[in-house]
This record gives sequence, C-alpha cells and structure tokens, in this order.
Amino acid sequence: MNELELEIKQLIIDVLNLEDMTPDDIETDAPLFGDGLGLDSIDALELGVAIKKQFNITLNAESKETKAHFFSVKTLAQFIAQNK
Repeated sequence: MNELELEIKQLIIDVLNLEDMTPDDIETDAPLFGDGLGLDSIDALELGVAIKKQFNITLNAESKETKAHFFSVKTLAQFIAQNK
C-alpha cells in the first residue's frame, strides 16, 4: 500500500468516524459506495470537503469525472496525485 492510499484510508476513517476500522480494513480497489465500503451521498460530501482541505484540491460535485474519481481509494489516490 502506498503512502497516499494509506493517508486517504486514514482520512476516510477519521472524517466519517469509522472508529471500528483500520486502514487495513479498507480494500484499495473496492468501491467506496454501495456494495463496497457502503458510503452514501452525505459521506461523499464530508469526504470531498476533507480532501479539499487536506490536499487543496477543488472538486466539482456535479461532474461525472469527480464521481468516477471517488469510485475507490485507488482512483481517489490517482486523482489526488495528478492534481497536487
């Protein structure tokens, strides 16, 4: 697991108060929403705000591309790395 993916996993745990989870519990390639981690639209909003603050990245909530970037920890890490 690379450092950025680990940082994102910890951010997800901290922001969404997933106290019973560790970064190892979150699969890098698993979907964050639906059948994967099971996040919902409120979680997406909170996570988006946290990513904007922590990585200083502007996100467009209406963009289909943004939704694709939020598919998994891996796709989110790729997006952040490209936009840092």
